[in-house]
Amino acid sequence: MSSQTPEATAATPAAPSPNKNPRGLLLRALGAFVLLAVIGWALWYYLDGRWHEGTDDAYVDGNVVQITPQIAGTVVSIGADDGDLVHVGDPLVQLDAGDADVALSEAKANLALTVRKVRGLYSSVTGAQADVAARRIAVEKARADYKRRVALARSGAISAEELSHASDALTSAESGLIAAQQQYQTSKVLVDDTVVASHPDVQVAAAKLRAAFLDDARTVLVAPVDGYVAKRSVQVGQRVMPGAPLMAVVPLHDVWIDANFKETQLTRMHIGQPVQIDSDVYGSKVAYKGKVESLGIGTGSAFSLLPAQNATGNWIKIVQRIPVRIVFTDPAQLQRHPLRLGMSLNVDVNLHDQSGPTLAQHAPTEPVFSTDIYKRQLVKADAAIAQIIHANMAGNK
Repeated sequence: MSSQTPEATAATPAAPSPNKNPRGLLLRALGAFVLLAVIGWALWYYLDGRWHEGTDDAYVDGNVVQITPQIAGTVVSIGADDGDLVHVGDPLVQLDAGDADVALSEAKANLALTVRKVRGLYSSVTGAQADVAARRIAVEKARADYKRRVALARSGAISAEELSHASDALTSAESGLIAAQQQYQTSKVLVDDTVVASHPDVQVAAAKLRAAFLDDARTVLVAPVDGYVAKRSVQVGQRVMPGAPLMAVVPLHDVWIDANFKETQLTRMHIGQPVQIDSDVYGSKVAYKGKVESLGIGTGSAFSLLPAQNATGNWIKIVQRIPVRIVFTDPAQLQRHPLRLGMSLNVDVNLHDQSGPTLAQHAPTEPVFSTDIYKRQLVKADAAIAQIIHANMAGNK
């Protein structure tokens, strides 16, 4: 049995310790990171992500109020150009008013003359009534004379000829009374149950004045709403006809969004759900607030000029898009950061609130968009008619 010396034992090298593998550590760290990321994404999707639907196929839309003439005329003045701000009632286009002014003056004179003629009809009724009363007295007198002469003729105090004359006088008086009564009835029928202002002749003349007044007022085309002028095509000296588009007024304070979602995105979308909006022009630094106002009734292809014929032999299924209307809920944002028609937007609908309907449940109770600028013209016409009638009444009915 051999023995080793202490020097030999000390010279024997120790077994090397295993080195740590850095590549394995990186792989394990990467796997842990991916696992945490997947868990985080799953939690986010379950708690929030699946409750949102978004699209960048969204554009600004709004009312485009057309300015069109209601009468034919020659343009003599243009009051606003593209991009100008206009308010309700501001003059936009002026037509030559020469012919309209003449027609208006003629209609005013005709109404004044008609009022005076109708006043004459009322006077005729009063005169005819007085004539009937006079004729009635004459008949009573002639009848009394005839009765006296009949008594006298029996006693032989008067001749038969004188009695015959008395009879003729009574007959003539009675005929005159009948004629006067008929004339009274004829005159009375013309004014029965009316006053001057409601007389048919006055109403006809007033209608002609109203038409002439409107034609004269329509020589000035005014802004029906507040907004900005666009699409101006009219020129001074141009002869325009009724219905020809001259320019448009766009109320940018009342725009909305038409967002086109895939049909698969509408499963949990309801009216009233909140929407976050950002635009390409301002970027994500301006976040508009909105809500879903309505979901479209059909796809764009269904209402196109040439709808798709899916019953043909060659057919490829394509996911369709449905237009969803979104309205802004904070008008102040549009004042600070205005949008223009046709601008591109990104919208994100929050689907957490499922209480709203998917289709409208009630019919509108008031106009969606309207103007009363044209009613004001009628009010002015009626005021002018009342003034002319009053001026020609002279204290009569």
